[in-house]
Amino acid sequence: MKVDTVNPATGQVEHSQTLMDAAAVESVLAASQPAFRAWSARPLGERGELLRRVGAGLRRRRDDIQRIMTAEMGKLRREALAEVDKCAGACEYYADHAGDYLKDEPIATDGRRSYVRYEPIGCVFAVMPWNFPIWQVFRFLAPALMAGNVAVLKHAANVPRCADVIAEVLRDAGIPAGVFGVLHIDNDQAAEVIRDPRIAAVTLTGSERAGRSVAGNAGQQLKKCVMELGGSDAFVVLEDADLDKTVAGAIASRYGNAGQTCIAAKRFIVVEAIADRFVQRFAEAAAGLKLGDPADDATTLAPMARRDLRDELHRQVQASVARGARPLLGCEPDASHAGYPASILDNVAPGMPAYSEELFGPVASILRVRDEAEAIRVANDTSFGLGGSVWSGNPERGDRVARQLQVGAAFVNAIVRSDVRLPFGGTKRSGFGRELAEHGIHEFMNIKSVYIA
Repeated sequence: MKVDTVNPATGQVEHSQTLMDAAAVESVLAASQPAFRAWSARPLGERGELLRRVGAGLRRRRDDIQRIMTAEMGKLRREALAEVDKCAGACEYYADHAGDYLKDEPIATDGRRSYVRYEPIGCVFAVMPWNFPIWQVFRFLAPALMAGNVAVLKHAANVPRCADVIAEVLRDAGIPAGVFGVLHIDNDQAAEVIRDPRIAAVTLTGSERAGRSVAGNAGQQLKKCVMELGGSDAFVVLEDADLDKTVAGAIASRYGNAGQTCIAAKRFIVVEAIADRFVQRFAEAAAGLKLGDPADDATTLAPMARRDLRDELHRQVQASVARGARPLLGCEPDASHAGYPASILDNVAPGMPAYSEELFGPVASILRVRDEAEAIRVANDTSFGLGGSVWSGNPERGDRVARQLQVGAAFVNAIVRSDVRLPFGGTKRSGFGRELAEHGIHEFMNIKSVYIA
């Protein structure tokens, strides 16, 4: 069976990918086992040097990789280039820091000597999404490889060449065959891979529905998994916020990557005393975004990745308007293949999709509240718990509010972002487990206690 990749800007088929048959899948899985034994036995310094070469290879091919991302999922050229650079930085970070993260930890006990040892567990199966098709992969891959694990990847169906170019960069950097494999397979085949005894653990970034399926299959096999799922992040604007900085952050967080980001600000919870001024300035700035060809540097808002995603977003908008939300800006599909303009819904309230569901596209929901206490209550009135930000002229006040948000990452006077130095992940229906930083490299390791009497 073949799966077509459609350019979001033009509607034209960019690539047709043939799915693998059982024999091809078996070849990839079989290669992972001897590769793991050899890779995990290599000194950490050698693994780090190879990972640095991967980072250098990403930088050399950044223009080529950018073109693939832009064609396959519509990412703005400058956003795609920044994504490649971020991946290279992650490789370098783990090459530099893994030695500290993985060294034995002495523990005081009544024994002669006790310590905690970190050991790799085997082959990690990754099911990754299309919205950050290079970064999402390296976010798990760089720490996994430095830990001594190997990996196989099932990428989203609309970004097959992104998967292949990652494999090419690793191969060209000298990563041995079998350490990283790509599986062009469908969801049914992915379930079979999870059940395969050669798979030691599973990681997924994606929707809540995908998370339930993948985590359920992994749980039946008693396999460790990390789930980074959806989010409906609160962007809390208090009455003492610096409007210049706050509006700039709101634009960057909501409309970057065409709003197709799990940690994008989606619910703008604004205290009444500042609400009219914030909404007016936010709408003026959003109206200046230019929707167009993502390869054109004059474009400031990319199309959505697929037309069906755009249509689903518009359904949520229409349902919210029917229940009383006010369309303040945009809120109608563009004439282009998958374009949706920068949009704002005001007066969003409970009972609307814009209040309770994740709007995975360039639509901002305005929720007006009386005061700080109500802002905290509304921010937490969601089944999601990925990230949230607080905007206040008083950093201590912002910190106090941020501590009360039920999220995996809370930022004060800055937009929520993934940073290789900080653990990344959510709570509630946004998933479990952590990526990045020291916490991320430990997720897929056997944490072994050693006691010597």
